Amino acid sequence: MADSAGTAAPTPTPRLNLELGLIGNGQLAGLIDPQGRLVWSCLPRFDAEPAFTRLIDDTDRGHFSIELCDQCDVTQFYRHNTAVLCTELTDRYGAVLRITDFCPRFRQYERTYRPVMILRRLEVIRGHPVVRTRLRPVTGWDGAAPATTRGSNHVRFIRNEQVLRVTTDAPLTHVVDETPFVVDTTMTFILGPDESVKESVAAMSRRFLECTEAYWQDWTRSLAIPFEWQRAVIRAAITLKLSAYEDTGAVIAAITTSIPEAADSGRNWDYRYCWLRDAYFTVHALNRLGATRTMEGFLRYIINLVAGSDDHRLQPLYGIGGERRIDETTADALSGYHGMGPVRVGNAAYHQIQHDVYGTVILAATQAFFDERLERPGDRSLYQRLCALGEEAVERYDQPDAGIWEYRGRARVHTYSAMMCWAACDRLRRIAGQLGLDADAAHWADHAATIHARICREAWSETHTAFVESFGGDSLDASLLLMHELGFLAADDPRFISTVEAIEHQLRRGDHLFRYAAADDFGRPENAFNICTFWFIDALQAIGRGDEARRLFENMLGHRTQLGLLSEDLDPAHGELWGNFPQTYSMVGLINSAMHLSRSWEESL
Repeated sequence: MADSAGTAAPTPTPRLNLELGLIGNGQLAGLIDPQGRLVWSCLPRFDAEPAFTRLIDDTDRGHFSIELCDQCDVTQFYRHNTAVLCTELTDRYGAVLRITDFCPRFRQYERTYRPVMILRRLEVIRGHPVVRTRLRPVTGWDGAAPATTRGSNHVRFIRNEQVLRVTTDAPLTHVVDETPFVVDTTMTFILGPDESVKESVAAMSRRFLECTEAYWQDWTRSLAIPFEWQRAVIRAAITLKLSAYEDTGAVIAAITTSIPEAADSGRNWDYRYCWLRDAYFTVHALNRLGATRTMEGFLRYIINLVAGSDDHRLQPLYGIGGERRIDETTADALSGYHGMGPVRVGNAAYHQIQHDVYGTVILAATQAFFDERLERPGDRSLYQRLCALGEEAVERYDQPDAGIWEYRGRARVHTYSAMMCWAACDRLRRIAGQLGLDADAAHWADHAATIHARICREAWSETHTAFVESFGGDSLDASLLLMHELGFLAADDPRFISTVEAIEHQLRRGDHLFRYAAADDFGRPENAFNICTFWFIDALQAIGRGDEARRLFENMLGHRTQLGLLSEDLDPAHGELWGNFPQTYSMVGLINSAMHLSRSWEESL
């Protein structure tokens, strides 16, 4: 079929799913679909109003599409060990167009340059490709089309929070009017704030691309990766790095908001904030790979949070700038992912009581007292700040809270929360010993022993022959698979082995694990939780079921997107990914399981 200009129309784009590529630079991020469409990005930072919303809105707005006329094939890949994404489109005449998407990140003037900028380069690989662009950002959560102004080489979109300027050396008339044009040389689109580009667009994009590639390849070269599954681990590590907001050190849970945990479930949450728990897991995984700068940034972030709290009480999550209020509303103008609203902005879980956060923060800081590589190792001043959190853990470990899964309609004394309070005291004992504070070490050891004994008494179920999710409770919870990982029980402790087996019996669905099976505020869970499957894999390896653990791990690798990413949840019946994307929890699980399961370099070479 021909369009009004007599040129064959682009091939219709299939319905969106989570086969998406991630680009970013530690300041902002974007998601690119398999056709090379920019379908999600918030500007000027992760938690700002979105400029591109097509991922969670079924209308034909909120995207930047570069459509190849008569397209018949597409290939998508990352440049080796980088966050630079390439989409190659082929038409029925054999012409090939490459779209290269990235956010600049490199060292300049003795600091990391990470501007609020997305670059899209169009390169002719073969033939004479004809494209049509649809540059349709929105003003924000209202999903409205912004007013525009034009210059000779740029177009400005007047958005609610920030004016977006797109500077290009492509023919601007064709871009704005959405009419087809031939790409006969490399062309670039620079999306960023309302600032003039002071140099040649072509030269700038070429230099930024070369420097950004070099940055990521140098970064990945420094990683202490396992011998097996190297590419999977590198991609996961880059994804975690892209989830850290470098300005403050915060680590977000995911790039997106409101991708449902299951179809039509209403379990739509905004994950563009810093959960202390998720951030700890992320930092811990990167530490295992030898990438410690994210930990140093996160320590700066949590020290600022603690310093700003008069009563030493911690929230489970904060804004990426340290904001304490993250009021939850709905963006009713957006239809939701596949029309499955609501689209939530903000997260009411910030005012929940979750006692595991005290252990989370102390665990995140512990390595700083033992790692000689760090520029600013932990000292007595930091230890004293952590002690205040330890005292909160001692006071609260046996008090009801919302738990790790953030139940909105109930409070119990959750075993995982109590166990993390034990971990707070146990790690403070170790830190005090490292600092030569013997009396303090004994103090924290006594508290740790008391909490440990109480958990073993109150959370053990003779009926299940397992630890249960709350003191005196009757349900099982996948978070208890971490008992060995946290050092609470040895892997060969019969209580841990029987707990793993009981969790397997109740929560395993095929090759995947649910976080819990009991009904909650939204009914019974429908999909598996990817991090829990990785926890189960790690537990199986620890208790001597290594062959099965490897099989389950390979199966999880097979459920990643073609670009190697994972969301939060997975439909165990059909293998479809659900939940916010890409999920740091899930990528952490992949790294940790690979590290546990891989043969060593020494035995492999």
